[in-house]
Amino acid sequence: MTDLVKTAHDGAITTLTLNRPEKMNALDIDLMHALVATGEALMDRKGLRAVVLRGEGGVFCAGLDISAMGKIAAFAAKEGGIMRRSHGISNLFQRVSTLWADMPVPVIAAIDGYAFGGGLQIALGVDIRVAAPGAKLSVMEAKWGLVPDMGGMVAMRRLLRADIMARLTYTGEIFDAQAALSWGLVTELAEDPLARASELAHEIATRSPDAVRAAKGLLHEATYLDDADLLLAEARAQESLIGKPNQMEAVMASFEKRTPSFDD
Repeated sequence: MTDLVKTAHDGAITTLTLNRPEKMNALDIDLMHALVATGEALMDRKGLRAVVLRGEGGVFCAGLDISAMGKIAAFAAKEGGIMRRSHGISNLFQRVSTLWADMPVPVIAAIDGYAFGGGLQIALGVDIRVAAPGAKLSVMEAKWGLVPDMGGMVAMRRLLRADIMARLTYTGEIFDAQAALSWGLVTELAEDPLARASELAHEIATRSPDAVRAAKGLLHEATYLDDADLLLAEARAQESLIGKPNQMEAVMASFEKRTPSFDD
């Protein structure tokens, strides 16, 4: 949709690339608009089974573009400002992270270089994060006298112990990928995170798209439903799958030791 976010389709897999390498993919208003518009345009893409999110030039995203802070402040100062819910329950800044939970298929981030501030919060919004061992990460808003406000709190409370979340938020410290792995902020490490993210995406694409989409919805519900309602949601999702063509194809392909052929 825009040169700021490149889109590449490989069958059932779509790769989105933040494309401001000269700025280490730092976020300005235009890039945030482009990322949200590109992501939301994928929601109804027929045949989509997984999304990979990455940054151009060996860096995932260095956070807010400080040189663009004047424009960002002016945008925030407009009537309603950042309190206006322009994208469902989110404002524009938050939507760069929250939109990935609404994506009906799994989203995998390939993290190279830096994931600072808003860049980290974008990554935390996805389903799976693969980081290079040398990647550096930070909840960096404290450095600029701000709080995490790009969907980060929603994501961090699911992933982090409260004391670790407090430490990283208060200090704005930079930490390495191994620490992020030990705290649960990244899923796994890989020397080539893009290759590994793509491998995972293609593996997911071999599974029943009905089951994967139902599982993503169920995993999201698991973060806020109580036990009784979650058990009902689990049964409801299973009922929607059992005996349907794609579920039967998964069983038959397994028995016949062949690659399944699913309908999207």
